[in-house]
This record gives sequence, structure tokens and C-alpha cells, in this order.
Amino acid sequence: MRVVSGKYKGRPLKAVPGVTTRPTTDKVKEAIFNMVGPFFDGGWALDLFAGSGGLGIESISRGIDRCIFVDREPKAIQTIHKNLELCKIDQSEVYRNDAERALKAVIKRELSFQLIFLDPPYKKQKLKALINTISDHDLLQENGYIVTEHDSTIELDQEIGKYKMVKHETYGMSSITIFGRESEAEVEEER
Repeated sequence: MRVVSGKYKGRPLKAVPGVTTRPTTDKVKEAIFNMVGPFFDGGWALDLFAGSGGLGIESISRGIDRCIFVDREPKAIQTIHKNLELCKIDQSEVYRNDAERALKAVIKRELSFQLIFLDPPYKKQKLKALINTISDHDLLQENGYIVTEHDSTIELDQEIGKYKMVKHETYGMSSITIFGRESEAEVEEER
């Protein structure tokens, strides 16, 4: 695993020890960022099931100002810290927490994000509920994206909350589904 592009391109990243975390492959990471970027002019990202932190680190490398990394596994938190150190990234926050509690904390802080990564363990997927919470509390900025990675057998609705599916691709046993939020101008045009 490595940083694919941007400021930290080529830097190696450590994987979380054990088999509980599946790292996003470089090929899939490149595909994700080609769909939502590939580069950014600032903004914040939220990596909610961060694992090794690879997606959040990639987003910072490509121009995101700051990323909040969340995972509930201690080994993942240690790995995120190591990877941030390896890349010498300090514009980040790392929390050991579950997704629902982390979203409550973000809501209290009144934050919103350009990118939100949701890559939960395949056996315990709550993607629809998480996206509805993000929608209910306006956590995604106009023209922002929610990037979900899930088992290829799972089909998500075309619309969840305020967000519409803008892209869906399958890579072997994994699928990437991206939801976007229309700008207020686009919503007005549709009326």
C-alpha cells in the first residue's frame, strides 16, 4: 500500500495487522479519486471506518486541508498514527470510536465535509442509516461526496436522504458507490 498521487505520492503505508481490516487496494483507491477529484482545493474529509487511514491520507495528499480519522479498533488507531507519521501529516484528528458516536461528536461541533468515506466491515453494514444521519444533519457540503465501499452483493438505493447515487463500480468482491449532494442552484433548476 502506498499514497497513489499528490503531495505524498509514493509514500508507503502500513496495513492494520491481522485479518479484521481489508485495506482498499491502490487500484480501487485510484479509481475512487478519479471519480470524485482527482484533486481538491481545500475542505475537510471524514474517514469513518479508517482502518489504516489510506483514504483520508490520500485525500490530504490530493489537496484536502484536514481529515478526521475514526476507527474503533486499537490496532487501526495505532496504524493510522504510524501512517500519518510516515507521511509527516499533522492536519488530522484521530479518534477511537464507533461510527454513530463519532457522527454525534461531529454534529455537536457543527462540522461539514467535502468528502466522507464509509467503508464499514462487510458483515455489519449500516450504510443507509449512516447516510441518513449524515443527510439529516447536513454533514456533507454542497458538491461534496460520500464514498462507500461495500460487498458487491449489496445494492444501495439510488437516493438516500438528500443524496443521489452518482457513480457505482464493482471491483471483484468490492463495490464502490458514490453519493453526491446537489448544489442549491441545481435543486432550483430542477423545480
